[in-house]
Amino acid sequence: MKIIKERTLVLIKPDGVERKLVGEIISRFERAGLKIVGLGIVKPSRKLIDKHYPKDRQWIENLGYNLIKTSEEAKVKVDLEKDYGVKNVYQLGLKIRKWLIDFMVSGPVVKIALEGEQAIMVVRKLVGKTIPCLAEPGTIRGDFSIDSPIIANLEKRPVKNLVHASGNREEAQRELKLWFKESELITTD
Repeated sequence: MKIIKERTLVLIKPDGVERKLVGEIISRFERAGLKIVGLGIVKPSRKLIDKHYPKDRQWIENLGYNLIKTSEEAKVKVDLEKDYGVKNVYQLGLKIRKWLIDFMVSGPVVKIALEGEQAIMVVRKLVGKTIPCLAEPGTIRGDFSIDSPIIANLEKRPVKNLVHASGNREEAQRELKLWFKESELITTD
């Protein structure tokens, strides 16, 4: 039986670079047995980040719904028009997508292509849940993320959660092509 290796993308976001966590984050992937097949540090362009984040209506609306859900869970009432200057969840999602883009172009980003058996699942497990306060201790976000979605919502910015990790095989393939030229990735046995 042949072991099928997967490849996935991890981005250490500007907050992870600024907090000098690059080495710690990379070492966790290596200790888990994943192999680095591509690595670089870039100051991403707005155009690159715009391509990175989806533009489909459902994804954008989910951004808005997540802000509302997080606020409701914290007993913070949201008035879309008064608080965010929008009339509906889609417009709120577009605003949040802009916050994400603004954040991702605010500083250097470390791009990492990782390879290994079930690499996507392993990376997602190591990274932890997207919302830092829900991430388990022992995960990257659980150990090092200090941001709160409530504060982020009030400050009208995205949650600073240190890393992006591809969510599934299709996303990983698309993102790897976006962030790396084929010549920048090494071939392994």
